[in-house]
This record gives sequence, structure tokens and C-alpha cells, in this order.
Amino acid sequence: MVFTDQIGTLHQFENTPKRIVSLVPSQTELLYDLGLEDSIVGITKFCVHPVHFKSIKKIVGGTKQVKIDKIKELQPDIIIANKEENTKEMVEELSRICPVWVTNIITIEDNLQMIADFAQLFNKRTEAQKWIDKLNFAYQDFQHFIKDQPIKKAAYFIWANPYMVAGKETFINELLKLNHFQNIYEEKGRYPEIELKKIRIEGDPDLVFLSSEPYPFKDEHAFEIGRFTHHAITIFVDGEYFSWYGSRLVKAFEYFKKLHQKL
Repeated sequence: MVFTDQIGTLHQFENTPKRIVSLVPSQTELLYDLGLEDSIVGITKFCVHPVHFKSIKKIVGGTKQVKIDKIKELQPDIIIANKEENTKEMVEELSRICPVWVTNIITIEDNLQMIADFAQLFNKRTEAQKWIDKLNFAYQDFQHFIKDQPIKKAAYFIWANPYMVAGKETFINELLKLNHFQNIYEEKGRYPEIELKKIRIEGDPDLVFLSSEPYPFKDEHAFEIGRFTHHAITIFVDGEYFSWYGSRLVKAFEYFKKLHQKL
């Protein structure tokens, strides 16, 4: 069986891969939701869903730094990685152990493609189709909900010291656009560092989102950023719903509706 991952790498498998190491939290959750709990042998310390995995699965490090020896010991048939989350060097090194399947998710269509790929790879077509149907239904429902909402300018912060935001060609940016939030930093690269004192001249957002991950923003950050905007409302948001692809997107659409009702 020959398959092509989302960065164009060809992979050949004699049999359906049975031992999986997942290096991306949202993809770990998706694999679980596809009924692959018993096949998952290794996860990262950031793989927090489902919650019981951290006590029964082997932790192999973080998304940026993994313990190669620990992964080797697990004798995986496949390692699931992501172009943004995991480095090219890491993927190359891990490829000496077994095939490394790399996803690349920027759009909702990419997300659906990943689920369809996993359906073929792991022989989980029925389960995958259920999730694809759920996602398509929730997506269409949300598009109907959002169609008359006004477009508001927004900045989505992911880091402090230095301040960094989500920019173009990111899944976060796609979800901002879907929500009728026009990202003022869309043209500045993927995750640019920004200067707070320039926030007005660079777009002067109506909304400032402070993500719950990867940085633990506090009230003092909201106050500091707010001082440099003209009239922006600052909102702490659940980063999982803006940045996790996979099956979590179904719950994200419900979260977005509640968010709009608060604005």
C-alpha cells in the first residue's frame, strides 16, 4: 500500500500500521476519536486530550524536542507529525526509525483531508466518515450563523516577551476569517513579532484576543496591550478552539457561537 502525506512524501506499508507515536496534541485526540486508542503507544507531554492518556501512554517529550531513544524503544510502525509543530530535522531523524507521516493543516479542507488520509492509513473508514459528516454539518451550520455578522478588525496574540501574533498561512488565521475577524497582521508573516506601540498604525483592532496557549497571558498583559489600542475590547480565548485541528473543530464551532454572543 502506497500513500502520500500532506507534504508530498510517499510512504509504503505492507500492513496497516498498528503501533502509532503521535507528536501533535490535536492529532492524538483525533486518532483516539477514530477508535485507535489501543494502537497509540507514544504521545507528547502536551497531548492533554483524552485526559487519561497521560497516565497510560508513554510520554516521548514535547512537540519541538522529543526523546529519540524512547521512541525507538516503542518500536512504532508509524510516527504522526506536523509541518508546523515538528521540525524538519526531527522528522528526518525519526525517519530512520520508521515512516513519519507529516500533516500540513492551514485550511478546513486540509483538516478534512487529514481525516480522510487517516481513514485509509489505519483502516478506519466508517469512523472517519462519521467525523467528516459531523464536521461538514457543523461548518455549514456555522457559516449560516455568521453570514450576517459584521466584520471586525482583530489581533490574535500567542506570546509575550516578545509579543507575537498569528499571521497569514496559519490555521488560526483561517478560523479568524471564518469568524468575520479581519486579522490586522495577516500580511506580516506566519507568527510575527510585533511592537505594541505600532498597533494603532498597523491596523488599530476592534478586538484583541489573548490565547490560552502556548503562553499563559495574565490581566497585566491585557492592560498593557489595551493601553496602546484606541478602543479595542480584550478577550481571553481558549486557544485549543482556534488552533487545534482534527475532531476538536466540531466543538470549536459551538465555542465560536458563544464567543459572538458575548461580543
